[in-house]
Amino acid sequence: MTIEVEHVDFWAVPVTDMERSKQFYGETLGLPLVSEPGFPEYKLGDNGFLYLLSLEAIGGKFRAPHDAGFALRVPDVAEARAALEAKGVEFNGEILDTGVCHMTFFADPDGNQIVLHRNYTR
Repeated sequence: MTIEVEHVDFWAVPVTDMERSKQFYGETLGLPLVSEPGFPEYKLGDNGFLYLLSLEAIGGKFRAPHDAGFALRVPDVAEARAALEAKGVEFNGEILDTGVCHMTFFADPDGNQIVLHRNYTR
């Protein structure tokens, strides 16, 4: 038996300082805040949501940054990177061209990995 998945409701990102993380995701990245009660939730494009999660608030413990990361599709990776660098965001290496996409990597204040990405073959 399999389950039917309609879509992803949200991605949870563990954070250690909620106010610092809200500033980073809301102001530095410019993601629109769509819900605040409980834990902040931000809109990602037309089909996704990012949920900031304080593990201590639900009886857990922050163990390490999320290394797997998630990718944000942007119209132009170089342009988006330059805009974030102007806001003080530091990137890990140069923009990669894989032959099908451009991508570049950075982290939020807790070390959770984020990718700016654009598949230019579609």
